Amino acid sequence: MQHLENNVRKSKQNNVLPFIPEGDFYFAKGVEAFRRRKFDRALKWLQKAVEQVPKDPLYQCQMSIVYTEIGAYHEANQLLTNVLQFTGDEYTDCYYLLANNYAHLGLLNDAKKYAVSYLDKEPEGEFSEEAKSLLDLIDIDEDEDWDLEEEDELLIYQETVFYHMENMEWDKALPLIEEMITLFPEHTPVNHDYAQALFFSGFQEKAIQLELDLLRDEPNSLVSHANLAIFYNEMEQKAEREKYLQALQNVYPIQEQQKLRIAVTLARTGDFQEANKRFRALLKGIVKNHPSYYRWYSVSLYQAGALSSALALWKEGCGRHPKLAKEEGLWKH
Repeated sequence: MQHLENNVRKSKQNNVLPFIPEGDFYFAKGVEAFRRRKFDRALKWLQKAVEQVPKDPLYQCQMSIVYTEIGAYHEANQLLTNVLQFTGDEYTDCYYLLANNYAHLGLLNDAKKYAVSYLDKEPEGEFSEEAKSLLDLIDIDEDEDWDLEEEDELLIYQETVFYHMENMEWDKALPLIEEMITLFPEHTPVNHDYAQALFFSGFQEKAIQLELDLLRDEPNSLVSHANLAIFYNEMEQKAEREKYLQALQNVYPIQEQQKLRIAVTLARTGDFQEANKRFRALLKGIVKNHPSYYRWYSVSLYQAGALSSALALWKEGCGRHPKLAKEEGLWKH
């Protein structure tokens, strides 16, 4: 990736007073922060560079590399795909970067496809050796191709649904979930996401009934209790809300994702003191790729009176997940 970092365009030397365009200035600051592994700061500067020059492929590719470093592969791939679209596939480095990201995600067929595309276009390119090594590592057994393709497709759906759910983009999540249910009927956990997407898309009665049916089939389901507590809280049915919250209050799961779900549920239902205790107990390195961690932890801190801590966490979250910056209304909870 070295050449991506070193390609900062410089002012012409024959100018008496060199002028550095704002986009290049922000880009240089972003690269400097990236080299110092200050990834949140790097994203902030690179976002400014992209805002100044939206069609500069270098800015977006470097930004994608930062996202890759922090494990935000979906955001990275969105940027790279965008670059390929507006450059007419001319910025071929994107193919290798996409292959690398899909390999990290375990989506080996997609990784192989993009690595092959890169080598087809750049057989002697800067990343040609890395692409060949990646293909050697993948080494997919042809007899297992179909099973792997089906598994890869499910993982892509899961990753995309996760992204839209975490960003509360219900209109985008809902049709994808419905496709998943049709294509992968055996993957039943997605029904909980379906209930939540339905509820916040305006189908409240259908969502509640679905979650009640799921709870009947699995009475100890933590997700069902959490969803129903949130649903009834939104509908201001406090007695029903408390019934499902009680099932969560003395539960301390081992998995970080489940811990986060309880913390978020407590925050969304107004128990900010207990929510803060649960958030503090989380391993941040595991949950930092969840916008909901920053969204609801900062709200809980704010509501509990820890204003400076709330603001610091919110700023950190906006740096890692820029879409959070558009959600200022959450502070009114």
